[in-house]
Amino acid sequence: MISTFQNRLFKTGAGRVIGYCLLALALLAPAMALAPHRAVAADLAYDLNAETRRVTIGLNKSLIVELPRHAREVLVSNPAYADAVVRSSRTSYLIGKKVGQTNVFYFDGKGRRILTLEVKIERDVTDLQQMFNRHLPGSRIRVEAMNDNIVLTGRVISSADASRAQDMAARFIDSKDGAKVLNMLTIDSKEQVLLKVTIAEMQRSVMKQLGIDITALGNIGSKIINFQTSLPFSVAGQMLSGATAGFTKNFSNGSSVGGVLRAMERNGLLRTLAEPNLTAISGETAKFLAGGEFPVPVGRDDNGITIEFKEFGVGLTFTPVVLSRGRISLKIATEVSELTNVGAFTIGTTNTSTNLTVPGLKVRRANTTVEMSSGGSLVMAGLIQESTKHNLNGLPGAKEIPILGTLFRSRDYQNEETELVVIVTPYVVAPTSRAKLARPDEGFVQASDTEAVLLGRLNAIYGLSSKGKPPGPYRGGYGFIVE
Repeated sequence: MISTFQNRLFKTGAGRVIGYCLLALALLAPAMALAPHRAVAADLAYDLNAETRRVTIGLNKSLIVELPRHAREVLVSNPAYADAVVRSSRTSYLIGKKVGQTNVFYFDGKGRRILTLEVKIERDVTDLQQMFNRHLPGSRIRVEAMNDNIVLTGRVISSADASRAQDMAARFIDSKDGAKVLNMLTIDSKEQVLLKVTIAEMQRSVMKQLGIDITALGNIGSKIINFQTSLPFSVAGQMLSGATAGFTKNFSNGSSVGGVLRAMERNGLLRTLAEPNLTAISGETAKFLAGGEFPVPVGRDDNGITIEFKEFGVGLTFTPVVLSRGRISLKIATEVSELTNVGAFTIGTTNTSTNLTVPGLKVRRANTTVEMSSGGSLVMAGLIQESTKHNLNGLPGAKEIPILGTLFRSRDYQNEETELVVIVTPYVVAPTSRAKLARPDEGFVQASDTEAVLLGRLNAIYGLSSKGKPPGPYRGGYGFIVE
């Protein structure tokens, strides 16, 4: 209802204008009262629907962010990891400064949220992936970044390619020990390597000794002359047990002449054969020893002698690495050693029962790194050695007399020839069934008491009859002894 004052205003022209204005304000008042609430509701709806995105930025790289409307404020939760550079009210740049995670918020002039970014800063491994594709073309390697680490997944041809991939990744992130590289690669090739080693040695020796010892006793006037020679064998150090022949001639005047002929010849042959076999997985070290240990004194105190045990026998240590195209890299150390009196020494006291004798070792050792194909053989070491010793011992001047000088000298001759070879053969192998494997004791049966006592047998001997067949799945001929 319009009041009396308002009716008076409408009676004049100016009053009509003012009246119409007041009337419009009165009619629009309810709508104006509701307008602020509608604006707040719209802002809340837009804020709830504000976009949230997850982005990944490479370390020391940037990302361009374009907003749908003008922004007034930018908030970075942790500026140590990422930095926001505002180019304009609708464009900004995010720069990854440190590996880690943070988030960025954009607000407009009225404090409404425009965009939320969940930012993850990681190393950019695109270049590393391209290097793998270029240098390891036969492999399928996937590279992922995890914080400040690198994860390698996929498949490679050989363990050598896996090792190369890990080394490349370690150098890419400047990790000296490779601790920041997680290698989860799967190797397609077989990894078991069987190594057969043959160590064969032949030694031939010839020793010859010939000497004459003369004893003479004579009288010249009232003088008695005694002449005697005992010529040594200086090569061997002593006379070898052999034949001796002596003679003695006595004269009427009491004089006598005697002699002893010492002659010895020895031919020796030594054959050494060792064939150790050992299996290991690629990249791992395997060790084999068939022998024993002997004590060696290393110190002494009031409580006694401190000793350590040294190994001897047939030993083999090797580390295989399966390469691409069926090739194998081998790091091999093999040796055959035996106890000997040559080089031995004795730690003695006044009481000979407490003496300690430490033997020497005769060793054939080879240590090297080779590369070959599976099933191929290679001579990794070889030796041909010849040693000749020839000594003549006798009376000066007399031993140089032709023919007769033989009576005044001894001859000691020794010749040794050695030939040694070490052959290695690696195989890439896979497990098989137990039934296909053979044991050294297959077919062995202990001899009975009757056979052992009456026939002198240590084991049962099989015949051709069905009753005499060896027990078990014996393969090959049996019933005969081949010499």
